[in-house]
Order: sequence, then C-alpha cells, then structure tokens
Amino acid sequence: MVQQATAAATPNIPDSRGINLFRADPYAEPMLRAYLPADLHAHLLPHFDELGRLAGSTLDELAAVADKNPPTLSVRNRAGQDESRIDKHPDYVELERWAYERFGLAAMSHRAGVLGWNAPMPPLVKYALTYLFVQAEFGLCCPVSMTDSLARTLRRFGSPELVERVLPQVTALDFDALRQGAMFMTEQAAGSDISATETRAEEQADGTWRLSGDKWFCSNPDAGFAMVLARSEARDGLAGVSLFLLPRDLPEGGHNHYRILRLKDKLGTRSMASGEIRLEGALAWLVGERGRGFQQMADMVNNSRLSNGMRAAGLMRRALTEAMYVAANRRAFGKRLLDMPLMQRQLLKMTLPAEQARSFVFQTAQALQRADQGDAQARTLVRILTPLIKFRACRDARKVTGDGMEVRGGCGYIEEWVEPRLVRDAHLGSIWEGTSNIVALDVLRAIRKNDCLPVLRRHVESLLAEGLPCAPRLAALQAECLDKACALAESAARDDRGDLARQAASALYHLVSLAAMRSEARHEGLARRNDLADLVLLHRLAPRDPCAAAGPVADCAALLEPRG
Repeated sequence: MVQQATAAATPNIPDSRGINLFRADPYAEPMLRAYLPADLHAHLLPHFDELGRLAGSTLDELAAVADKNPPTLSVRNRAGQDESRIDKHPDYVELERWAYERFGLAAMSHRAGVLGWNAPMPPLVKYALTYLFVQAEFGLCCPVSMTDSLARTLRRFGSPELVERVLPQVTALDFDALRQGAMFMTEQAAGSDISATETRAEEQADGTWRLSGDKWFCSNPDAGFAMVLARSEARDGLAGVSLFLLPRDLPEGGHNHYRILRLKDKLGTRSMASGEIRLEGALAWLVGERGRGFQQMADMVNNSRLSNGMRAAGLMRRALTEAMYVAANRRAFGKRLLDMPLMQRQLLKMTLPAEQARSFVFQTAQALQRADQGDAQARTLVRILTPLIKFRACRDARKVTGDGMEVRGGCGYIEEWVEPRLVRDAHLGSIWEGTSNIVALDVLRAIRKNDCLPVLRRHVESLLAEGLPCAPRLAALQAECLDKACALAESAARDDRGDLARQAASALYHLVSLAAMRSEARHEGLARRNDLADLVLLHRLAPRDPCAAAGPVADCAALLEPRG
C-alpha cells in the first residue's frame, strides 16, 4: 500500500518528503526475510527501519544540498604552497558520517561489531543497506564502495605487514580516524584498455616504489589510500602492469608526491569529487605479484561493478516509489492517476526492471558469500553474474528514472524535486568500471575463458526447480527460452561474435532474474514475484509482434501494490 507522507502537501502536487523508504517498498522486508538467516533478519530489521526513515527525510535533505554545492579544490594555500585540498560541503560530510560511522557500510564485511553484530556481515546485508541508502544519496556510495573494495583487495593480495598497517584505518568506525579508499586506474590514452597504461613505477632500494604519470578520472581523489595501476616491468601489454597502494600522507608526515590538477564538472554525482591526478614520484607499496596488477585489480573492479548494479537498482526503486506516490495522490479527470489503465501499465513497466535488478543483486551477493567461503562453482557463477548486472541494470536505470520524471510531470523536471538528480546520477552506471560494450564483451569472455555458462544454467535450473512453477500454458515457452538464451550466448562466445554480446547478455540477465523471482515467490509475502517472472518471460524473452495489440495485464493493480 502506498505510504502517506507525514507532511501535508498541496492537493495536486504530491510531496513524499518524510516517508519511510523502507516501509514504502512492499518487497523490502519480505525479501530480507527470504534471503537472511532468521536471527540476523530480526537483529537488522530496526536498523533497516531507521535507515528507511532517514533516507526519506534527513539524508534526502542533506543529499539535495550537497548536490547543489559540489566540492571545490584549493590547489595552493595562501603562502603559495601546494596543498591539493578538497573542501566538501558540511552536508556531504554529515552524509559521510552516517554512511561510514553510524551504519558502517564500508566496514561491515571486514570486521565484527558493526550495527551490534558479533561477526562480519554477509555481503547481502551490505548491499541491501546500501541499496536503501543510495535512494537518498548516490554520489557518496561510490567512495563507500571503493573503500570496501580496497579493503577486500588488500586482504586478498597484500602482504601481512601491509594489511596489518592499513586495514584498521580503512575499516575504522570512528569517522575521524577513518581513511577512505579510492582506485586510480583510468588514463587518457588507455581508457578501458589497461594494457596501454603509461604510468611508471620504479622500485627503490628500501622495497618501496615511486609512481610517475597522470591518471585522468579519479573519484574520491583525496582518499587516504588508493589502489593504482602502473607499469613496473619493461614489457608491453598487461604483463608489465602491477598493482600498488598509494597513501595520501607519507609515513614521516606531509602529503605524498602527487597533485590533484582539477576537479571534473560532471553531469551527475555532483556531491562527490572526481579529479585528475599527477603522480610525481609518489611513494607506493606493491600489492600482490609483480606484473599481475590487472588480475588483482580485477577483483576490486568486479566488486565495484556489482556495487554499480546495486546502486542502479536503488535508483530505480526510488524513482518507482516516487512515481507510485504521485500516482496514488494526484487526481486528474475525476480519478487518481493510479486508477488509470495506461498509468498502471507505465508503472508496471518501471516495476519490472526495478525488481529484476533487486533479485539479481541478492542472487549475486549470495553467490559471492559462497565464493568467499571457498565454493569454486560459486566463484565461477560470480564471474558471470557481476558483468551481467553491471550491463543490464545500469542501462535500465536510465529509462526507469526518466519514466519516473515523466510521471511527476512538469515538477519532475525542476531541480527542487528529486527526479532530476536521479536521472543525472543514473547515467553514471553505464560508464564507470567499463561501458556497456566493454562489460557485455566481458560476459562472452567469462563464457569462453572461465566456462561459466554450464554453471549459470545449472543455477537457473535449480532456482526454477525450487520455486513456484509457472502456469502450465507457459511451461513449454519457458523451457524453449532457456535453451535459446543459453544457445545464443554459447555461440556468440564460441564464434567470437562480439556484435551479439549485448543481445546475449540481456537474454542471460532476463533468464536469471526470471528464475530468481520464481524462487523468491515461494516465500511469505513474495508470491506476486511469480507474476513478475511471467512478465519477464513474455515481454523480455519470448518473441513478440510489435504491431500486435498487447493484451491486458491481469491484476495490474495488485502487482503494483502487492501488500493489498
């Protein structure tokens, strides 16, 4: 049921400010109950409820101000000394405190004690909480993800001495003691082609390294630590690139030898600084094996790709919540917008990709947990699920947020409302950590080099077997689409048909999300997800005549408000 805002609104300009974004989401609590152990679910429910209340009020207000007051760069102090200091608006800093300190979003996967739990949280908790946080503030969740991912990569590949020195700093819950994380990878000449990296690394007698070169797009550029790719070997291509940890401050004190040349004037994520870095013999420590930097950085990139997909899912959910609120509270031609069949269809077309993305996030997080526990099959599954969600969910978010703007109408185009920020931020996901083409091609690479397709198919079949069945009239169509989607992906990978990469990736994404929804539908409060799975089958996987009149969607209103 659409939640009412606490503040009175002008009758025909519905304003949702003050609603609890967790409670307003009909699938939020049942999905947590379906995926989390009962004791952890019970422990976390009050925290989700609090974050939902804050996301619809305090955090949303802070985010709106931070978006309109982007960070600024001070290149030199008044004495003429280089300082590369970034000044952030106080409201953005307050958002940082909520994310890093109160909710521990970057630390909860790496240490016990976050939110009062006596062990590190499973990945799904981190992604579910950030999914809710991002509905208020998108930009900050990039540094949060990079801090978390840096800690993960450091733990996997760093020397014991380096881990002992740095990990407590990047997982601190005391905001004033925290050192945030970043990754400096992109160069003008290289872009997505890491083999063209030009930044140089020179080993010193004491075992440290000095980095020199320019990095072109560095988000959170004043972070306490950054993972950096640089060429350490006298070899061309990926074999000459190594991974380094770059501290902002030197061990003996003072700023490390690099400068922030300027900050980017971006379409979205305006609250968070992104800049250009010039490394001038900057001190750094080698992470992992020399010459294998790309393979080690790939772990951090893949973690960030999953985070990109999760953030896209969160943006879609916020856009849908706003659209549902407007449709339920605005009247035209004597009736609510929500009661008009064409509006119902538009809202349902927003609901479907939003819920597909959420299911995909939860499935990938669950597989990541098993992979981290040593499950080789789960590791193979994560290898293909991660680029799949990065590819499809991030593209869907651009359309869903745009449709949400349209539902609000003229007000949705005005910067006083949340929709313009959602639309601007939604365009980020399809670019950072690999454009859509790059990530779709990576899906084919995962099939070709990691033999991911048989594992993915078994996973889909397992989800379908344990879930609610589809109607008998759809069973043959579902089986046919399963075979065709896998055959398309297999042939595209085998024959090196890069031109089919996006088509194949979309088909696999729809297949996995369909199966996940059928599996989820067996849980209390989620039966309607089986109907959503039917729509994925009929409208995303099965062939359709674009000129044929579409049939009515049964129980459309119930699909939009499944709690009744």
